[in-house]
Amino acid sequence: MIIEPYPCQLKIWPKHGRHILAQFDEETVILYQAYRPETGRYAATHGSFGLGFSYNRMSWVKPNFLWMMYRSGWGTKQDQEITLALRIRKVFFDSLLASAVPSIYDPVHFSTQDEWARAVRQSEVRLQWDPDHDPSGKKQERKAIQLGLRGQMLKDFGKRELVEVRDISDFVFDQKTKLALHGQGGLQTPSERVYLPADPALCKRLGLST
Repeated sequence: MIIEPYPCQLKIWPKHGRHILAQFDEETVILYQAYRPETGRYAATHGSFGLGFSYNRMSWVKPNFLWMMYRSGWGTKQDQEITLALRIRKVFFDSLLASAVPSIYDPVHFSTQDEWARAVRQSEVRLQWDPDHDPSGKKQERKAIQLGLRGQMLKDFGKRELVEVRDISDFVFDQKTKLALHGQGGLQTPSERVYLPADPALCKRLGLST
């Protein structure tokens, strides 16, 4: 995982619109989740999800580190103490995006609410856009993506598609402390850039800003 000063990244990130901010290379993309200690440590040790993880409900993944920090309170919320960096294959990530159905009715892509509701019931991937947040939790105008996985997609994610599972809880604690003592100026965060799927039609369907 590559780390960069947060202020340097802030200068090049888009300020508005829908963007997938993520750390990625030619083959993989990093996603984030936070869990209770036994679940997170099992996954980090075994490279897959097992103990304490349910494959019978939806599980949400986030490619944006700071959105995860906002959601977990920098690892302080109950049952979110262990932060995992989950490296998956880019091909699988794009397949999740291609299968995703928005969590809110979108009249641009669905002619009726009934049509959208059927798609939601049938899909194994839910897509949601939320306001991004800065390190202190302040809401941004830029929107961040999260994906809810269930069914076979969740099993593939948790058992077969994970290239690397890393417990970054100590890093999160160190940066939380640095943020509290010195503010955002000295903060280090995972290096993230705007991610665009290879298929332009998929970019359009997701409503990604250009």
